[in-house]
Amino acid sequence: MNKKLLVSIFSLTSLWLTVAAQKRVVLDNYYNNEINAKTGMPFHYLWTDTAMSGFSQFGELFKAKGGVLSTLSTKPDKQALKNTDIFIMVDPDTKDESANPKYMDATTAASIAAWVKKGGVLLLMANNYKNAELDSIGLLTNYFGMQFTHETLHPELSEKGKPRNFNSCASVNLPNHPLFAGVSKVFLKEVAPITLEGPAKDILTENGQTLIAEAKYGKGYVLVIGDPWLYNEYIEHFYLPADFENGKAARNLVNLLMSK
Repeated sequence: MNKKLLVSIFSLTSLWLTVAAQKRVVLDNYYNNEINAKTGMPFHYLWTDTAMSGFSQFGELFKAKGGVLSTLSTKPDKQALKNTDIFIMVDPDTKDESANPKYMDATTAASIAAWVKKGGVLLLMANNYKNAELDSIGLLTNYFGMQFTHETLHPELSEKGKPRNFNSCASVNLPNHPLFAGVSKVFLKEVAPITLEGPAKDILTENGQTLIAEAKYGKGYVLVIGDPWLYNEYIEHFYLPADFENGKAARNLVNLLMSK
């Protein structure tokens, strides 16, 4: 066989394998679909949002590991998730956040759960009950043995003479888990606790209440956090003091999800 032809075949095969190996990381923009009143543009926990409210830095971590980012603005049904490897849902809208909030329904919850069962990886980052619609999202989390409660953990407390009290939202007794490998302190603010049963296991628990949990479901994996957590404002040290390691935890999270 001609050497040039062999080289071409090898190059095309290598390119195909590289593309096939890339993980497709899809961010929901259906249940989280807030519009900035000043700009008229979508914002809050989006790849394209480079302000403090965005996920642009989180997205760059996935890209650095070979992830291909996209955004899903339609209902995440079976067809929409067909070519998705990692699906991220964040802060489902309330009536106060959107003129037309979309709520999880039983059919869509079943479709997402079936996708996970076949090998999908789901990251669900909620918020406390005042800032996220937690009741309908329970139709989905129930498949994995998890429910959010209407409480708020880690409120930021005022500290006399200081504009911020970051330590009131600190977690320092971190478990031996890949998410917290090499991490000694993280910032989590106004978190919805999670109740667990069945396949669900706690990752981070404080005073008997779970802040972060995970579950194996069929061939897939689910990680749930009661907080948007890793948006630009708190992923590195724009505001956070140097002893907080949210950035390292974010890189660990990306590695964990990409390894599944």
